[in-house]
Amino acid sequence: MGTSSLTGARIAVAAAFFAQGFVFISLTTRLPRFLERWGLDEVTLSLLLLMMVLLAGVGSLVAEHAARRLGSAATLRLGLALMAVAVPALTLAPVIGFFVGGVAVYGVALGLVDAASNMQAVDLEHRYGRPILPSSHGYWTTGGIIATVLVLTTGHLSPTIGAFVALVPLVILFAPYVPHVATTPLLAPGVPAGGITEGPTTSPSGVAAQSSAPIPWRPIWLVGAGLVVFYMVDTTAATWGPVYLARSFDAPGNLVALATFPYLVTSIVVRLAGGHLVTRFGVTTVLRVGAVVASGALALVALAPTWPVAVAGFTVLGAAVALVAPLSFSAAGRIAAGTAGTASDPLAGAAAAPVEPDRARTDAVIARFNQFNYVGALLGAVLTGLVGADNLRFGFALPAVLVLALVPLAPAFARGALRRR
Repeated sequence: MGTSSLTGARIAVAAAFFAQGFVFISLTTRLPRFLERWGLDEVTLSLLLLMMVLLAGVGSLVAEHAARRLGSAATLRLGLALMAVAVPALTLAPVIGFFVGGVAVYGVALGLVDAASNMQAVDLEHRYGRPILPSSHGYWTTGGIIATVLVLTTGHLSPTIGAFVALVPLVILFAPYVPHVATTPLLAPGVPAGGITEGPTTSPSGVAAQSSAPIPWRPIWLVGAGLVVFYMVDTTAATWGPVYLARSFDAPGNLVALATFPYLVTSIVVRLAGGHLVTRFGVTTVLRVGAVVASGALALVALAPTWPVAVAGFTVLGAAVALVAPLSFSAAGRIAAGTAGTASDPLAGAAAAPVEPDRARTDAVIARFNQFNYVGALLGAVLTGLVGADNLRFGFALPAVLVLALVPLAPAFARGALRRR
């Protein structure tokens, strides 16, 4: 693929990450308004979020099979279309049944977009031969920041104003550069779409690819455990942060989004600098230091005497955990593709064999790896609400302890790490 083609694909993938972050944060920062509108309590909301997370997991499984047959780009476009339908359904719902149905459709769309966008980003990283995932996830954060600013400025308006959020995935779906991604093949020429159980394949250069080798699931599971920890923390902050400020501190209604805004701002700063930080200090050190800092930040949130102190805790937390998700998908993609010692691995050197990674194999593993995302979201969205049903401070104390699991898990992320930016 030429440089111009790679650039176009990267723009389109960045736009997809942007849309996902924009929609997700637009909805979660409006949760306190939805609670008031439908008379829901924390336990009921936890069950509703449980449904959404489980359906997102279903969407990710669907993405694996759809990508194998249609390509990850077409799967991504399907997810964006469903997202554009779900948002008006839940924001303009005349009765709670429509609201629940909209949340359900959004859950499936979330899984489709999440899995397919990471498939595309992992493949781009292989093609570029340098870290792409941190900046790709940074566009997710950019979408979330813009969404938070809009909520801060329109928080006094009816929550139905959120229906306009659907315009973002629609615009991206039909933007001129998106069809470019739709024409980007899921698999390289000559590689069959047989999933991860196929035998040896041949790259365009005629060299046998390594899809016949068994997938090393143990290191993938270790990295996946780290992803669970991240999404537990991230979902706790994004979903329960605004509710925490509103219920525990009685913060002004138009300011509860401040639980999310500084968290996202510090996240994007660290993600944009992610390649440099990893190159200078190493993956293991970056993740271990971040885990310890994140634990302290969550403790500050849980013990905060006032809402500005809690906001300070969320601010530090965003920087501390920002690189966990992109580094986990990057590591899983390298392990699945077996890039160590191949041309797609910058560490391989000039003598490496020009092997083209099996995209079907990698995409299938990424779709399954994405399930760790929803295990973490389940812990963050549901357990935080249940543990903190009487007092949300207890809900934030739980991830303050569990985030320290990243300390022993960090070395798994460094397997075959890309060192060049």
